[in-house]
Amino acid sequence: QVQLVESGGGLVQAGGSLRLSCAASGRTFSSYAVGWFRQAPGKEREFVAAISWTGRTTYYEDSVKGRFTISRDDAKNTVYLHMDGLRPEDTAVYYCAVHTSPGPYRNYALPAEYDYWGQGTQVTVSS
Repeated sequence: QVQLVESGGGLVQAGGSLRLSCAASGRTFSSYAVGWFRQAPGKEREFVAAISWTGRTTYYEDSVKGRFTISRDDAKNTVYLHMDGLRPEDTAVYYCAVHTSPGPYRNYALPAEYDYWGQGTQVTVSS
C-alpha cells in the first residue's frame, strides 16, 4: 500500500506560479515512477507530467512543456510539480499517482498505468 497526499494548490492569477507536492507514505518512493494528472469539471482526467523512478527521465503534456517542471526528492519521499506561467485553462484538480506494479513503465500518460492515487488538490487560475 502507498498513501499519497497532494498539497500546494490554491488560487492564483494568470501568469503566476504554484508548486504542488505529492508526499508518499507506506512504501519508499524511490523505486517507482510517478505521474501528475488533472481533471477539470466535466472533462476526463488528463496527463500532465511524469518522472521515472531514477528521476533521469521526465515526460510532459504538450501544453505544459516549458511551463511545468516535475522533480523528485526521494530523501523526503516527495515529488513536486512546479508550475509557472499559469493559465486559466490550467484550472483543475491535480492528482499524483504512482506506478508500483512489476513490468515496464511505458504508458506513462494513461491513468491505468498507475496503481495508487492521491485525493487531489485544487488549482484555480483567474484571468
